Amino acid sequence: MNDLSKYIISSESTLNDALIKLNLLSTDALTLIVVQDNKMIGSLTDGDLRRCLIKTQALDTKVFNAMNRDFKFIFKGDIDVLKIKTFKQSGVALLPVLDDDFSVLDLVNLKNYKSILPVDAVLMAGGKGERLRPLTLTTPKPLLCVGNKPIIDYNIESLIESGVKNINVTVNYLADQIETHFQSPRKNVKIKCVREPKFLGTMGSIKLIECFENDSILIMNSDLFTNINFEDFFNSNN
Repeated sequence: MNDLSKYIISSESTLNDALIKLNLLSTDALTLIVVQDNKMIGSLTDGDLRRCLIKTQALDTKVFNAMNRDFKFIFKGDIDVLKIKTFKQSGVALLPVLDDDFSVLDLVNLKNYKSILPVDAVLMAGGKGERLRPLTLTTPKPLLCVGNKPIIDYNIESLIESGVKNINVTVNYLADQIETHFQSPRKNVKIKCVREPKFLGTMGSIKLIECFENDSILIMNSDLFTNINFEDFFNSNN
């Protein structure tokens, strides 16, 4: 989530200011992050604001008096997947990611994500797909369409919806097509293509990944067509 400012409001702002901000969010997560000296001290939902207005009937009341002090959050680098699942089930819409000083580093809209998995993903897309020739003579197998989109896009979208942000795709055969396919970020996630200098066989390309950000690494074929729940899969192995 790039633009954090639309969700952040000062504790000294008024309820009228908060109403204007929430109205601009429209159908988005109707939650504001309340800050003081650039540190999060509370959250404010449309329900919090409504209850305060019923009680005070004053639009010039400070946000500080209406905010929820028992807000839900996670610290960067300390992601508890089961806790996040509980937050989501309890109706938390906007989950702040904070540093140790409670400064807001990121905000995750849980209406748009199934989870936040501390996982790096590697999708292997370097094979020739010989069993599907002639379809793969001019198109790499991961870019063959099922329905209205390439097979690999189903996997990329599912990973991103599960909160996976570090995604690598290893390429070789017709590599330029896959690299072009992922030139632009997907939902603010940059898909990194890593080209093999030669065919390294199954799993051989993993050694070309320069940096992993998490301890858990998911390695999968890019042409795998699956509806696996990555959150359940992660929890079953931790």
